[in-house]
Formats: sequence, C-alpha cells, structure tokens
Amino acid sequence: MFKKYLLAMALSVVSGFSHFAFAEKFTVSDLQFEGLQRVTLGAALLSLPIREGDVVDDYDLSQAIKKLYSSSHFESIQLFRDDSVLIFKVKERPTISAIELSGNDKLSEEQILDSLKTSSIQVGDALDRTVLTSIEKSLEDFYHSIGKYSAQVETIVTALPRNRVSLQFVFREGLTAKIEEINIVGNTVYSDTDLLKRLTLSDSAGWWDLFADDNYQKQALAGDLEVIKSYYLDRGYIRFNIDETQVALRPNKKGVYVTVNVDEGEVYKVSDVTFIGDLLGYDEDVKSLVSFEDGDVYAASDVAASEQSIRKYFGRLGYAFPEINTYPEIDDETNTVVVNFSVDPGQRGYVRYINISGNTNTKDVVIRRELRQMEGGWLSSEAIELSRARLNRLGFFSKVDINTDRISNDLVDLNVKVEEQASGSFNAGVGFGTESGVSLSGGIQQNNFLGTGDKVSFQTKLNDYSLSADISYDTPYLTKDGVSGGARIYYDKFEAADANIVDYTNTTYGIRFSAGFPVNEINRLGLSVGWENNGISQLNGYEQLNNFWDIYGSMQDADGGANFRNFDLTATWSRNNLDKGQLATQGMSHTLRGKVTIPGSDLQFFKLNFDIRNYQRITDDGDWTTLLRGSLGYGNGYGQFEGNDTILPFFENYYVGGYRTLRGFSNNTVGPRALYTGTNSGNTSSVYTNSAVGGNAKYTMSAELIFPVPFLDEAYSRQVRSSLFVDAGEAWDTEFDNELYSQFTCSYNCDYAGDYSKPGRIRASLGTQLTWVSPLGPLVFTLAVPLKKYAGDQTEVFSFNIGDTF
Repeated sequence: MFKKYLLAMALSVVSGFSHFAFAEKFTVSDLQFEGLQRVTLGAALLSLPIREGDVVDDYDLSQAIKKLYSSSHFESIQLFRDDSVLIFKVKERPTISAIELSGNDKLSEEQILDSLKTSSIQVGDALDRTVLTSIEKSLEDFYHSIGKYSAQVETIVTALPRNRVSLQFVFREGLTAKIEEINIVGNTVYSDTDLLKRLTLSDSAGWWDLFADDNYQKQALAGDLEVIKSYYLDRGYIRFNIDETQVALRPNKKGVYVTVNVDEGEVYKVSDVTFIGDLLGYDEDVKSLVSFEDGDVYAASDVAASEQSIRKYFGRLGYAFPEINTYPEIDDETNTVVVNFSVDPGQRGYVRYINISGNTNTKDVVIRRELRQMEGGWLSSEAIELSRARLNRLGFFSKVDINTDRISNDLVDLNVKVEEQASGSFNAGVGFGTESGVSLSGGIQQNNFLGTGDKVSFQTKLNDYSLSADISYDTPYLTKDGVSGGARIYYDKFEAADANIVDYTNTTYGIRFSAGFPVNEINRLGLSVGWENNGISQLNGYEQLNNFWDIYGSMQDADGGANFRNFDLTATWSRNNLDKGQLATQGMSHTLRGKVTIPGSDLQFFKLNFDIRNYQRITDDGDWTTLLRGSLGYGNGYGQFEGNDTILPFFENYYVGGYRTLRGFSNNTVGPRALYTGTNSGNTSSVYTNSAVGGNAKYTMSAELIFPVPFLDEAYSRQVRSSLFVDAGEAWDTEFDNELYSQFTCSYNCDYAGDYSKPGRIRASLGTQLTWVSPLGPLVFTLAVPLKKYAGDQTEVFSFNIGDTF
C-alpha cells in the first residue's frame, strides 16, 4: 500500500498535480520530513499551509507541495502517506560555497557579482539551478549589445561535500564585430557625409584616426540615431522620422552592416508663440526668455533652451519645482508651428534643513558661511549656484554637489556634498635650463588650517640665489561680515648674481598686517601696511646703479652699501568669478594693486600692478577650455630727495622670465642689461654684459588651450589637466637715457645692446604644460621652446615645480 501511494504521488507531481492517488479526504495526524540538513524542521513546517488535525484532499496536498517549492529551499520533493501521516522526502538545494569568474575582460568582477546577486546567486545562498540558463543568456545578450556576437558564457557546477557547490562562470568573449558599412536611406537634404561625420560610430576608422570607433555597439547606435534626429529637428524638420534601422550580421559574426531608413519631411517655421498658465505677473520677463520669434525656422534645441531659461527664472524667484512644458501645434498645410508654453510655477519652496556631508577635514561652519542659500528662506536656484561657485573657489574641494530633497509641496532639504582635495601643499621646485642648471626650493603651506578655512604658511627657501623664511597667517572671516585679516613676518637674503641678475646682495626682513573688505560676491578691497628693512651690499658699479646712487649717495656706508627702512601702504582691488579655486574652467579673475611708501620712509616710490585671467569653456563640461592671461607692471619714484628727482630702487625692479611669467626662458633674464662705460684708447666706450638688471615696467601675456589628458582614467580627470600655450612678454626701463648711451662706442657683447627705454624687444615661447593637484600640492611640468629671443637670453626647456598653479 505504501509503495502504491508513492508511485501515484510521483506521477501526480510530474503531471502538474492534475490528480492524486488519495481520492478520499482524511485527517492529518502528523507531518514528517526526511532529508533535512541545512533547513530546520520549524522552517519547513512554516512553509506548509497544512497543520496537524486538518482535513485535506488532493488539491490541498498539491498546494502544499507548491508552497514548499516556492520557499526556495528544496530541489526535489516527494510526498508519502502512511495512513494519516504525511511524509515529505526532500532534497535541499545545495549551498553556494564559492563563485569563480574567468575570461571576463569587458565586464568587471564587481559588475558580474552585483548582477548575480540580483538573481540570488551569491556565496551562502541556496542554488536554484533553473536560473543559471537565464543568467547565461542575459550575459550573452549584453555582449551582443556591444558587438561581441560570438561571445559565450558557460556555468560549471562542481559538487562539494555537505551538499555544497562551487560555481565557475567561464566567459569566451570573442572579438567585437566591426562595422563594415553604414548606409542612410531616404535623405535628400543632407548628404551621407554630412550625417555620418556627426556619429560616434564609423565604418571607416583607419589606423591614423585615433578617435574613430568602428566597433559595433547597440547603445552607441541608439545614441547616434538620436544625434541624427536632433540634427534635423534643430533645422526645422519637425516631422523627421527614422522609419527603420536594420543591422545585418555577417555569417562569421565579425562584421555588421547598418542601414538607417529616414523620412526627412519638410522645413517648418514658427508662426506664433503663446503662453498658457500662471506667469505670476512676470509676463514680459518670461516672454523675453524665449530665444526665437515668429518667422524663425523651428529648432528643437531653441525650444528646450527656452524651457530651461524659464525654469531657472522661476527657480530664482523661489519656485523650486516649476512645470514648464511645450506643446507644438503643427499645421502641415502651411508648414508652420505654433509653440505653446505651458507654465505652472507651483508653490514657492522653502528650505527646511541644509545637510552637509563629505567634509572630513573642513568644519561645517567653513562651508555654511560660504552658502548664500539660508535655512528657513525661500529656495533660490540663483543662491544655490552662487553657493556652489563660492565653495568651488575656496580650492578645498575637487567636487561640490548641491541637491534638493523634496519634503512636501513647499518644503525641501538642501544636501551639500563635497569631495575634499589637498588644500595644503609642500612647495618644492626643480628646474633645469640650458644655462641655469638645476635649482631647488621648498616650503609648507596649509590653506585650510585644521579645517577652519584659515591659511597658515611657513616657507623656507634655499637655492642658488636665495635663503628665506616666511611665516604668515590669514583668516578670511575676521568678522562675521567677511572682513579678512592677516599678518606676515619674513626674512630673505637674495644673491642677485646667482639669479641671473647683476651682482648685489639684498638682506630683507619685515612685518606686514593686512585686511580685506567684501564689496559684493565677487569684488573685494584689500588694505595692508608694512615695515621693511633692505640691507644692500656687494654692489657692482654699473651705469643704471650709478644713477640711483647719484640720488641716494648720502645714505651709503663706508663699504658702499646701505640700509633702507621703509613704511608702505598697499591697496588692492580684486574681482573673481572663477568657477573653481584650482584648475578653473570658466570665469574671470583680475587684481589691481598699488603700493606706495609713506612719510617716514628712506625711499620714495610707488608700484602699480594689474593681473587678469579669463577662462572660456569650449565644451559644456569644461574639459576643453581656453585661458587668456595678462600682467602689467609699472613703478617709479615720486617727489625729490636732497634736490634730486627720485626713481624706482633697483632692487624693486620688474623681471621677466621663468615658468610664472614667461615659460621657456630662465628666471629674470628677459629685459635690460647692466651697462658699463669706460675709456679705451682715448675714446669712451660702452660694454653690455649678460647680467640682467630689470626695469620699472613690464608686461606678460599668454594664450592657452586646456584639454583633458589623453588615456587618463576619468576618476583623476578633475585633478589633472594638460595644455598648449604661447607666452610673450618683456621688461624695460623708462628712466634709461638711450640718447646718451647710444653715442658711446660698443666694444663688448654688442649684440646685447638695445634701447631699454621703451618696449619693442618682445620675447615669445611655445610649449605644453601638465598640472596635477596631488596630495603634496599642485605639480606643474613644463616643456617650452622660444619662438622669439634676443642675444643674451637664457632659455629653460624643461621646468618642474610643486605648489603653484595658474
């Protein structure tokens, strides 16, 4: 009898529970399981809809077995009956103890394991063998979508003791099918050449074209079809349609032929622009945001841009979630379109909380004081964009994201997420020039001291021409209104001859206090006062220096040197709307600075400087950007000293050359040269040397094309950039008496001669630069060659520096 029940039950299970051998109803007196290992008896009983004492029939038993299978614990189930006792003999699904992958180059291990996890295939789970086939097929479908039509995925299941298995997924990816030919059928207005050159996929990628892609990819083709559609829609072809796309695979699965059938239609023009909805009384402002008018050719991109402009406009007014939709009314008889804008501003949104995350070093208060969107205030997209710009300009973060989390119709939370980057730097430099050799420098600077946003700097420098120490502290928020303050103590011993300048030694020490005052979000005024002592010694008597001592000769000591103690006042106006503090891609920064010595000083002089940087994006993401830089400087004396008109002290002169001013030329070597005069055989002669003396006027300018570093991982793209540049500049001395010295006969280094009293001896260079914002600070590598130079100029082909960026 027992065996009869088993056979009948087995047959009924195979036939989908269509009938059972237990035709009569009976009362269950006990439930028993055989074969349980990992699954507990309690868990098995919980999966059953039958309990002891229940009266069951064939249907109840079939539902019980279905319920056990749906628990995902069992691979096979057999049901036996011994009088009123039901016995379930089960075989549990094996436990996955290991998953191995091999041959997967296109898919990362993480991607595959995440995909398997969604199908409940992970270590520790029970294996459902029925899903393996579908997983293999879905993986192969992915490979087919990227053109690998010969790809195969095989799963090897290896049985292990204690009802465990290991899974090995073997990938045979094969080669990517190449696009043999792309045909566009139905186009008459624009040729195949016009359309194909706009696609990312290509059927003619030669070895010389590094950026062409002739590998077939389903997603890339879908994107290219959208490009074609947008191209037509932006030129008035509102009825344009892609009727059919055919992809034919060669028998060897190594090549495909793509055929795109299009229907161009006719050109449509805008006949009217209307607005539907509540414009909140800003009708004229909203209408002015539409970038097209009646009679213009319809362009889908103009419509989308107008929608975005209207959306931003209401966003600035606090309406965080305006609904702006466009409904074109097409008249096929006249080939015209009425563009209807539906505007629903919604409710004005208010900010409940501002949540800040990602700042492990920077304190919350440093971020919050830069925000122009306040908690409790109405939400303004303009304030959010300004907040993002201010945070980027700090230079503390490589990425700033500000998103809104809608809480209710009129309430949002603002989520500010930042990614910190190195805000301090170990300032070091290594340079090599054709004549200057190797030079080194070093120092430490922290622009975000202890996460407070304050700047602390301790600089020491030891190289061929300078020994210096500098301690400074600056706080951008001395007051809550944004008044900044700072102090600086410094010492420097400068050996001019080792810096490619005519020989003298200047030992300088001083102290300076500064304050800054915000005018508005991008304009700022600065004021500083300082005291400085200049100890001049080891002077080399050349004509320009003699002109200085003709005025201040009474201050010389017995050794021919002098000490000058000066008080100065410096005023600064700066304007900065750059999108980032480092590696900017958009915006302008310019600074005007004036310095003048004040009564009580030994010297009377002033200096004026103007610096400007202008970034303009070529691409929307800023990967391709142009940079134009310029700098002007002029200084001179004012008033008289002991009856003589004063001039700019020679140790305050401007110099050009080096990677900060004119790349491709050695530091300080561009500009006027020292002039010596003497008598030779009864004739007065002049001798020019290769030692620079600088001048009281200078300019530099640069044009730069910034582009992403080829083949660099996207994760590093925000920290590294490369560029091609052209630099130009020169220095001159407006106090140089060229009429006097041009009468002398030149006897040595005559090629160095020139009129140093006016500009005109321009130098220029061409080169490339790589900048990396590393954990040590910005690293700058430069290769440059002169395009225009003069005799005596010293070139510097390669330079490497840490701690400075443009």
